Amino acid sequence: MPDLQPFAVGDLTAYRTALAAALDGSGPALAPYAAGRVPGLDVSAALPDDLALVVSTSGSTGTPKAAMLTRQALTASADATHERLGGPGQWLLPMPAQHIAGTQVLIRSVRAGTTPVTMEYFGVAEFVAAATRLAHDRRYTALVPTQLRRLLDGGDAARSAVAAFDGILLGGAASDPALLDDAARLGATVLTTYGSSETSGGCVYCGVPLSGTTVELADDGRITLCGTTIAAGYLGRPDLTATTFGHLADGTRTFRTDDLGVWREGTLQVIGRIDDLINTGGVKVAPRIVETAASTHPDVLEAVALGLPDDDWGQAVGLAIRARTPLSLQEIRDHLREHLPSYALPKRLLLVDEIPLRGPGKPDRTALAAAPGWQTLTAHQQAD
Repeated sequence: MPDLQPFAVGDLTAYRTALAAALDGSGPALAPYAAGRVPGLDVSAALPDDLALVVSTSGSTGTPKAAMLTRQALTASADATHERLGGPGQWLLPMPAQHIAGTQVLIRSVRAGTTPVTMEYFGVAEFVAAATRLAHDRRYTALVPTQLRRLLDGGDAARSAVAAFDGILLGGAASDPALLDDAARLGATVLTTYGSSETSGGCVYCGVPLSGTTVELADDGRITLCGTTIAAGYLGRPDLTATTFGHLADGTRTFRTDDLGVWREGTLQVIGRIDDLINTGGVKVAPRIVETAASTHPDVLEAVALGLPDDDWGQAVGLAIRARTPLSLQEIRDHLREHLPSYALPKRLLLVDEIPLRGPGKPDRTALAAAPGWQTLTAHQQAD
């Protein structure tokens, strides 16, 4: 059974060296963590023979789990990414390396034989400066939507830096269509990614599975991801492993997600998580649909929809937005009437300066629900 070593991710050069050893089997498997946050590991748990990495999930539905990723799964993911991008290159890492998205930037660098450019922390000026240090003829980076938004709003130098990349992987959270439109007008090569720690990172780019990955949809739209990048299970949780992971008839590993999706014109569209669905008056509303509609308002920069407790409806549709100018709940509802059915219109609105985040770029709906300052419909508006 392989050794498993907790690894404090501070010195990224040392982490990349340790990852290279874990991938070729000459060093122990790693459990990366941010300094000061030592993970609780079940040291007595059974480990796969080719284990290379144990990485925490982002804890979307509660306590984070620890996904066991093999050498085969991690290298399959890195190689399939380079295949989709058009070949190996040099990477800029602008996010925490202990998360799977950050770790995969380092793994892709190992596979490409290139030295990544890293940043101590993300800032617009720091990103622009780091981008100038890339020397390879193919240059890549990975961002979350909030980072890309800040770069596009960060002035000419930042926009030029974004446009110069041969590929920008965008994941961690849903991407606002308006953000993608802004990037496209700039000429930036942005690929939206869908995946998780359990799939060694993104395995579906721009709605199309990477090589070695297939997607199955249940009758209710629940997504199962299948292929070479799937984790071996959860560390110390054989119960969850049994209910979440499986195999196809040919032995291909599968991961049953908590996400809902549909096929549209041959591409996978993820419409939200099962546990994020808003049940308002007995009707279920997918937050992603509300967020996409809200992004069509010219003053809305970011939007997050969530269910809020309501005495009459069970849950009310709440919408938190970061906007260019102050907006009222009535203005938002009036704009959304042509995009959404009446039951999906927000009944509450929160204006924020920044969307609170957790993990690698995901909106923190719990923090938003607890925030003060929600606008509520008046009695007259309730009747509207």
